[in-house]
Amino acid sequence: MKNRVKTKGGLRTYRLVTIYLGVLMLFVVVAMLMIDYRAGLVMAAFTAVYIVVNAILLTHNKPIIMNELVSFATEYGQIQRKLLRELELPYVLLDENCKIMWMNKAFEQLTHKSKGYNKSIASIFPEMVKEKLPGEMDETSFSINYEDRDFQAKCHRVSLKEMAQNSDILKEDEDYNGYLIAVYLFDETALKIALRENDDQSLAVALLYLDNYDEALESVEEVRRSLLTALIDRKVNKYISSLDGIAKKIEKDKFLIILRKKSVAQLQENRFDLLEEVKTVNIGNEMAVTISIGVGLDGLTYSQNYEFARTAIDLALGRGGDQAVVKQADQITYYGGKSQQVEKNTRVKARVKAHALREIIAAKDRVIIMGHRNGDVDSFGASVGIYRIARSLDRKAHIVLNDVSSSVQPMVDLFVNQDDVDEDMIITSEQAMDLAGGGSVLVVVDVNKPSITECPELLRMCKSIVVLDHHRQGTETIENATLSYVEAYASSACEMVAEILQYITDGIKIKANEADCLYSGMMIDTNNFMTKTGVRTFEAAAYLRRAGADVTRVRKLFRDDVNEYRAKADAVRQAEVYRGAYAFSRCLAGSEVQNPTIIGAQAANELLNIRGIKASFVFTDYQDMVHISARSIDEVNVQVIMERLGGGGHMNVAACQLENISIDDAQASLRSLLDKMIEEGDL
Repeated sequence: MKNRVKTKGGLRTYRLVTIYLGVLMLFVVVAMLMIDYRAGLVMAAFTAVYIVVNAILLTHNKPIIMNELVSFATEYGQIQRKLLRELELPYVLLDENCKIMWMNKAFEQLTHKSKGYNKSIASIFPEMVKEKLPGEMDETSFSINYEDRDFQAKCHRVSLKEMAQNSDILKEDEDYNGYLIAVYLFDETALKIALRENDDQSLAVALLYLDNYDEALESVEEVRRSLLTALIDRKVNKYISSLDGIAKKIEKDKFLIILRKKSVAQLQENRFDLLEEVKTVNIGNEMAVTISIGVGLDGLTYSQNYEFARTAIDLALGRGGDQAVVKQADQITYYGGKSQQVEKNTRVKARVKAHALREIIAAKDRVIIMGHRNGDVDSFGASVGIYRIARSLDRKAHIVLNDVSSSVQPMVDLFVNQDDVDEDMIITSEQAMDLAGGGSVLVVVDVNKPSITECPELLRMCKSIVVLDHHRQGTETIENATLSYVEAYASSACEMVAEILQYITDGIKIKANEADCLYSGMMIDTNNFMTKTGVRTFEAAAYLRRAGADVTRVRKLFRDDVNEYRAKADAVRQAEVYRGAYAFSRCLAGSEVQNPTIIGAQAANELLNIRGIKASFVFTDYQDMVHISARSIDEVNVQVIMERLGGGGHMNVAACQLENISIDDAQASLRSLLDKMIEEGDL
């Protein structure tokens, strides 16, 4: 049997029209024969000739038509191939292993590869690895960069299963799933440049505050104060003008600055050297003027950028000033922060906060007090001070404390099983959550980072929250606090609470054991009043001494156990010096030491007594984490270093905790970080 090729569709209909017309003419012949016999015969003869001629033409022209169709299809396919070959859009065809099978001229010109190049596409575009190309998915797209040009690569998966099924020369398996990958490259260089230019021109808002304006003026003769102010204004305006920005003085010590985002990038590249330039203004003033800068970027609206700037300046001031903070929608970056914050001589702020705290506590039925996880002496001492404030206002009060460390245990013993102390003075997190409610106020002391509080769940359960802390604020803060009193210049949380106690109410009586706890917190955090102490620190200590604190009793509370003393001495003995200025050691306290992290902190303090050491770092493996205790005197800001590793603290006292890492790897990470910060000029 011969294979016959049949037409279909529009072509078949076109060929059948002549047959339909012949049939119609036969009906016309019959009608005419009935009307006029002779005319019908003529019509019949014409119809016969018509049918014969059409039959001959259909038979004769069929192969001619088919040949013409095949020729057209061939030429059309060649045209398609030529068009694809000469297409201005770079196009390449890949096999299943991402090797190049075919490319057009535009792709050859772009990549400078010849027609026979059949290596992996990743050899040209490293971003185009097999994992990114379509496998299970039919299509995918991603951005690539090649020779300083930006492209959007669109990849399409072309299945070969149907082709194999219809082929006469290929035999495909039932589970055959072969495919090719077609890749188109769309040049987006001009678009990206336009978007970057538009982004660079977007508005950025900044707030600049003079940290110690009043103190600096007081150190200058009265007749020269206006000159100092004028020089500072000139320095700020000249610097901002050089960046094509606007600086407007809104108060005697505050500036509103408008910049382009491109100018902020210049500031960041220069590490905000305006911070150091302002310090050079000197007309005989004993105290150098420092500034804080808060920048808001990438907000959806101008007002949102301003809110970002306000948040940023609050962070800069809360971290001690003399630094710049850049806040974006999803990122906060810190610059500077190398100077010690100047202690404020005035106690107006402490008095205002004390009155506000009294009103908040008086409006509630219960006070819940908590510090940070693994509570220390300062945290517990401050909690005791707030407990006394609540009891003096006839409010029920509880201190949340889950684990009692060896350092805190002597202080806790002063209150446990005492006749004049409430049995529920110290409670656990579970008990606190049962007591929390609308009639409770939560007072958080010695911490402003919610994730490391003793019970983070309480922050969500209590609507009224008070925060009292002396640590510099970081990115993570307790939000929606009714009252926030965070002062980085304070030596300890106990110092802040001791000041508040003097203004909270008239005639408040502090018991001797409570005064001992507050005094202990100050003594431990200042390393026996040797670091981070100011006039107000000693005034607070004097107040506590008058209230009944006894130095001898406090000293006895914190004498070391013999095993702890040996562990500390061993940590100091095996210290190593890195880059001639940074002491590294590890605390390998055994099971006989209850809380080795405290030993590590004490060892870090001891290492600062070595001549030439700018900062010390002690590593302790405890509870499946590596704890790093960082200490410095004045030249290095260890808080910035620890923040890079996920921790925080003060300029001179900081720490962090690293999970799933060994001490050796932690030391290597810190060494690498120090090298990087020294190269970038941050240290």
